[in-house]
Amino acid sequence: MNDALKLSGITKGYNLGTPTEVRVLNGVDFTLAAGEVVAMVAPSGAGKSTLLHIAGLLDTPDVGSVEIDGVAVGGSDRARTKLRRQDVGFVYQFHHLLQEFTALENVVLPQLANGISQKDAAAHAMDLMETVGLTNRVGHRPAELSGGEQQRVAFCRALANKPRVLLADEPTGNLDPGTSDTVFAALMALVRGSGMSALIATHNLELAGRMDRMVRLDAGVLSAA
Repeated sequence: MNDALKLSGITKGYNLGTPTEVRVLNGVDFTLAAGEVVAMVAPSGAGKSTLLHIAGLLDTPDVGSVEIDGVAVGGSDRARTKLRRQDVGFVYQFHHLLQEFTALENVVLPQLANGISQKDAAAHAMDLMETVGLTNRVGHRPAELSGGEQQRVAFCRALANKPRVLLADEPTGNLDPGTSDTVFAALMALVRGSGMSALIATHNLELAGRMDRMVRLDAGVLSAA
């Protein structure tokens, strides 16, 4: 079975308007096995968001390669967009839900964009919402939901198209400790239930310890924690 995600020699720098380049990532190597959930811990400014964006095909490295499910990623922007839409799910610290749509509609819409019928998309969305305990909130708009409920909807939206890889950037960082624990449990239920792989950036070492393993990003280098 192919690895879900493989990063080889990823290097990335920015000029930031000055002649001197700021090197953010310096030859990062990382492999995410099929079905594995890995925590990435890093100090602020270490480049974790940059690494997640490259892994999720939102950005390109200066040097290095990305493979998803054993396939080297390259080609046109259109090909990368198609692969990202089909094989990668994203969760951010802030939910970024569409305020004019209900919770259920927020989970249905990405599926419609991928050609799934309205009926099938709604049924799958309901299954996901049930997994995270939100069946009684599907008709509510985001403003009517708590922070924890909104983030659980965001998890469902990220998993709606059954991605191969889930990338999460501080998914509980905007929540209080009690809500964070509940929301993290919901995320793990979704990930484990689907069999997908996940790379989750977090400052919470207690949550990180509940994943399969932990890696640390510091000074542009990724290593075992």
